[in-house]
Formats: sequence, structure tokens, C-alpha cells
Amino acid sequence: MTILSPHEFYSDPAWHGFSGKAVPKPGAAERTARPLTPRRLGPGGHLFGPVLVLAIWELASLTGLLSPRLLAAPSTAVVTGYDLMIDGVLQQHFLASAERAYLGLAIGVALGLILALIAGLTRLGEATIDGLVQIKRAIPTLALIPLAILWLGIGETMKIALIVTSVLVPVYINTHAALRGIDLRYVELARTVGLSRAQFIRRVALPGALPGFFTGLRLAVTMCWTALVVLEQINTTEGIGYLMNRARDYGQTDVIVVGLVVYAVLGLVSDSAVRWWERRALAYRKVIGS
Repeated sequence: MTILSPHEFYSDPAWHGFSGKAVPKPGAAERTARPLTPRRLGPGGHLFGPVLVLAIWELASLTGLLSPRLLAAPSTAVVTGYDLMIDGVLQQHFLASAERAYLGLAIGVALGLILALIAGLTRLGEATIDGLVQIKRAIPTLALIPLAILWLGIGETMKIALIVTSVLVPVYINTHAALRGIDLRYVELARTVGLSRAQFIRRVALPGALPGFFTGLRLAVTMCWTALVVLEQINTTEGIGYLMNRARDYGQTDVIVVGLVVYAVLGLVSDSAVRWWERRALAYRKVIGS
């Protein structure tokens, strides 16, 4: 074995010096190997899975493997949805569901944001509020329905109240976490320049909490529709859930599929609207995957 001097070592053709460091020259195997990097899907690439499922579903229905009593074919659901729109029935129930969902969402988001600010900016608020919200997070919305009926009846107030309690939890938790994660240097800077409490909230706390708030909001818009699916099965005379409940009694699986599609579309559209708002509000950040 030949021992090279430092000068001979760095000048050896098998090594290439870079910034004073010896870097081995790759062999033939290393030159041919390429790193595996994830490739982004093209436009519409995420639709491959749903389209494949729909194709299999339609094929199973056409060949008789899937009975229409169990689940109607997608083509049948499309025709049924079109007929319901022509008759004006679908629009009526859609508007009733949207009113419940978005009213509960608006109240829940506002309440969750206010509670997060109180708990995130004051010790008393955190000691009082945080534990209660964590308890609510551990209790499913379905478990609160019996008490909500006893306290608020079986009308619209009960349904909206339960949507509010479902929505405020993700908004509170993510906003509160973002507030607690604000860099202390910004807090010290605010004290140094003499910002008032209101100015600190407006210029430091709220901008710092925005990323967490939008994360909670995206979860909230999904949860409001998830809660509504269950709540509209209880003493309602209009709404997508009522339409599906009545269709169940008559074995109309095509109407049930139409209702599920409406819920899915509303949830996706709401989430897309929040993501668009997030990109505009957080334009200074590089949002990965948006």
C-alpha cells in the first residue's frame, strides 16, 4: 500500500478538490445511478383515482355484479340529479343545507378565533379556556346530540349550535398553537418600540397566527359539512340530509348518491376557497403543495 503525501493526495486524478475538501470521483455504478426524486402530478392527475373508481362502479352495475338496490350506478345518479334540478327540488334542499352549514361555520370560526386570542395572549384566558376546549375535542359531536336536544330542542338552533362547537375546536387549537409559537424577539421588539396592546395584537399577534388560523379553517370547513350530514337526519323537513333520509325509506339509492355527491362537492369547493384565500393572505410565504 503506497502512502501519499498531502500534496500528492489532493492532486491525485481520482480526486477532485472543491473548497479544500477531497471529493471522490464517482465510479461507473455511481455515474449511472440517479437519485429518486418525487415527481409532481400534472393537471388533473389527482382525478385518476376517483375516475378509476367510477369506471369500476359503472362497469359493476352494468354487468349486474352490483345490484341497484344496494347502490345505484353513477349514470343513474347523474340522471336523477338532473331531474331533481329541473324540478327545483335539489336547489331548495341545497340552499337549506348551505344556510345551516355556513351560518354555523361563520359563528364557530369567529368564536374559535376570539377564544384562541384570549387564551394565547393572557395567562388567565389560557387557564380558563384551554382545558375546556381540550375536553370538547375529546367528546364527539354525536355524543352531545341528546343533551343538545334537551337544552335547545330539535329545531334549527340545536343544529347550528352543534356545528359551531364542532367548528371552533380546530380553529382554536391551530390558532392558539400559532400564537404560542410566535418568536419572542418580535414580542421584545414590540415592547421596545412601545406598541400598545391593541397595536401588538394587530401588527404582531394576528399576522403571526394567520398560518395556524388557515390550517384550522381548512379543517373547519370540512367538519361543518361532516356534522351537518348527521344533524340533518334529525327532525328536518328540508336539506340534503332530509332528502337522503327520505330516499332511504323508499330505497332510492340513486337519490342517496346524489346527496353524497352534493356534500362532497360543497366540501371541496369550500376547501378550495379557503386555500385561495390563504395564498392571497400569505403571499409572502412559499406554501408548498398549494
